[in-house]
Amino acid sequence: MRKMVLSLTSVAALALSGCNAPSSSQPAGTSAPTAAASAAGAAKIANQVSGTIALRGSSQLSPNASLVINLVDVSSTAAGAAPLASKTAPAGAFPQPFQLSFNPAEVKPDDLYVVQATLTDGDRHYVMPIQAPVLTKGNASTGVSIELMAEQTPGEKALAEFKDEQKQLGAMKVSHGTKLEKDASRGWQLFRQDGQLKFIRELVDYGDKGFTSTDYAYKNGKPWVVVQQTKPNQSAKPSAIDRAGWDDSGNLVLKQHEVGGSVQPLDEATAEKLKKEAQDILNLATGGKNK
Repeated sequence: MRKMVLSLTSVAALALSGCNAPSSSQPAGTSAPTAAASAAGAAKIANQVSGTIALRGSSQLSPNASLVINLVDVSSTAAGAAPLASKTAPAGAFPQPFQLSFNPAEVKPDDLYVVQATLTDGDRHYVMPIQAPVLTKGNASTGVSIELMAEQTPGEKALAEFKDEQKQLGAMKVSHGTKLEKDASRGWQLFRQDGQLKFIRELVDYGDKGFTSTDYAYKNGKPWVVVQQTKPNQSAKPSAIDRAGWDDSGNLVLKQHEVGGSVQPLDEATAEKLKKEAQDILNLATGGKNK
C-alpha cells in the first residue's frame, strides 16, 4: 500500500511539472525574436571601422600637425552623444590607413554613423568635404575612403575680403589730404561708402630713407587690414611687403612679411606698429572724427 501512494505522488508531481514547462513551439503569426536570433543580429555589427585618409592637393605639413578621427552617431536622437570611438595622433604622412575599434553592443542598427576626421596644422584646418557613413543602413565598415581639404585660415580669409574691398574703391566717394613734415612728405586718399570710411591709401616719401605705399582698411571705425609696401623710392619695386589683419575681437590673424617672393610670419611688434599707424592716419585724415 505504501508503494502505491508513492507512485501516485510521483505521477502527480510529473503532471504538474509538465503543466508549468515552457512550450517548445510558438503560436503561428508571432514575431518575438529568440535569444539565438538576437545574438545573430548582434554578430552582424562589426567591432571596428577601417580605411584610408588622403589630402586633396599638395600640402606641406609641419611636425606639429595633429589628426583627430571620431566615429560619431549623427542621428537626431543622438545629438550631443560622445563618439563611439576616437583617436588623436600626430598627422604623419598621407595617404595613411586608419582603424577605430569599438563595442558593437553600443551600435544602434537604426542610427546613422559617420567617420569624422579633422587635421590641424597651426592656423590651418583640413576638413572633409564629403561625409563618410559607415556600419549601418548598408554602409561598409572597411575600405572607407576619406579625403581632407584645406580651409582658408582666418588670415587668408581676411586678406581675400580685403582684396575684394579694394576692387570696389572706384565706386566709393574719394577725398584727399596732404601734410608736410620735417622728415617726410605725406599724402592720402579717403574712400567712403554709404557714409562709412572704408579705406585710406597713404603715400609717404621719406627722402633718402625710402618710400612707403600703404592701404589701410577699416571696419566699424577700427583698423582691420593693413598692407604696406616699402620701396627705395616711389617708382621702384617693393623691397618688402607687410600684411597685418585683425578679427572682430582684435586678435591678430593676418601676419605676413614678404621679401623677394618669400613669405614669412610677421612679428607681432611690426603688426602693432602698423595698427598704430592705421589709427594715427585715421585721426589725421578725419580730424579726429574717425569716420
